[in-house]
Amino acid sequence: MNNKIIIIGAGISGATLAERYANKGYKVVIIEKRHHIGGNCYDFINSDGLLVPLYGPHLFHTNDEGVWKYVNRFSEWVPYEHRVLSFVDRRYVPVPVNIKTVNMLFNLNLDEKGMVQWLEENTEKIANPQNSEESALARVGKVLYQKMFKNYTKKQWDLYPNELAPEVMNRIPVRTNFDDRYFTDKYQALPKDGYTKLFKNLLNHKNIEIRLNTDYFDIKDSLGTYAKLFYTGQIDRFFDYKFSNIEKLQYRSIRFEFETLNQEYYQPTTTVNYPNDYDFTRITEHKRATGQIHPKTTIIREYSSWEGEPYYPVPNPKNQKLYEEYRKETEKLKDIYFVGRLANYKYFNMDQAFRNALDLFDMIERK
Repeated sequence: MNNKIIIIGAGISGATLAERYANKGYKVVIIEKRHHIGGNCYDFINSDGLLVPLYGPHLFHTNDEGVWKYVNRFSEWVPYEHRVLSFVDRRYVPVPVNIKTVNMLFNLNLDEKGMVQWLEENTEKIANPQNSEESALARVGKVLYQKMFKNYTKKQWDLYPNELAPEVMNRIPVRTNFDDRYFTDKYQALPKDGYTKLFKNLLNHKNIEIRLNTDYFDIKDSLGTYAKLFYTGQIDRFFDYKFSNIEKLQYRSIRFEFETLNQEYYQPTTTVNYPNDYDFTRITEHKRATGQIHPKTTIIREYSSWEGEPYYPVPNPKNQKLYEEYRKETEKLKDIYFVGRLANYKYFNMDQAFRNALDLFDMIERK
C-alpha cells in the first residue's frame, strides 16, 4: 500500500493535516514555496530583538473546545483580548461600534437602553441586505457607515461596499453595551513563544519531510505516486487558470511597511484603523499584544494591493460564480483534496482553518 502523503503549503491547513497523517503512520512530504513554515502566521525576531509577524497580526480566538485542546498540545498560550481603535474625526474611537463609539462621535451620554433606541432611529430598515453597504446601513446607519466603514472598505478591497457581498460587513459586530473587545469568544490568546514555534512543534515528527523554497508546480512531475495529495494554494493556479478566458479569480494582497522606533510605545492599542485621509488601512504595534519588555517598538503599516501574495478572496457574485467552475473540476480528481482559504476561495478565521483541516482528515479516514 502506498502510504505517501503530499501536502502543498505549510500553513494552518497543511501543517494540521501533516501532523494528523504523520501520527497515523504515513510518510508526509510538505512542499512549501516560501522560505518558512507557518504560512501567513509566520513570525520572527527582528534585528532589534522584537517578535514581529511578517504578514501582519494573527489573533487566535475560538469557542471550539476541540480546536482549543488541539492547539494547546503544541504551545503554551497567554491570554490576550484584542481591542481596535479607529482614527475618526481626529480622535480614536472603539471598533466594533458600541456605546462608547457613539457617545464619543456624537457627544452623547447614552446607556444601553439609549443605544438600542439610537440604533433604531439611525439605521435603515433593510430586511435582507444584498451587499455590504446595505448591511452596514441596516446595522450602524448612514453616518457611522460613512465615517468608519465606507472608505476603509474601499481602501481594503478597491471596491466600494455596494460591490461586495454582505458577509464582509457582517463580520464586524455591533454592540449595544460598553464591550469594546473585538472578539467575545471564550478563548482568546496568543502562543507564548510565537506562531513559528507552534508550527515547529506541530511538524516535529520523524514521518514529516519539509521542502522549503520549492514550488509544487516546478516539481510535480517528479513526486512519484502518492496515496493522497492536499493542496492549499490558489485553486485557479492548480488548474492552470483554465477559465481565465471568462475572468480571473480576484485575490487581494497587502504590502507591509515595517518601522522600528526608538520609543517604548507608538499608539494606544495594538491596532488602529485609518478609514480616511491616509493610504494605509491600519497600523499594528505587535508589542502591545505580546507584552514584550523592550525600549523600542516596531509598527507595521498595511497597504492593500492587487499585487503580491494572495491573501483574501474577493467576495462578490462574479468571483463566486467563477470559483464554482473550478470547484466542479475538483470533483473529477481522485485522492486530491483542496483545503484552506485560497483553495476553497473562502475566508477562514484561524480556528475555522484548524477545524476545517481536522474535519477533513476525520471525514477521509472514516471512509
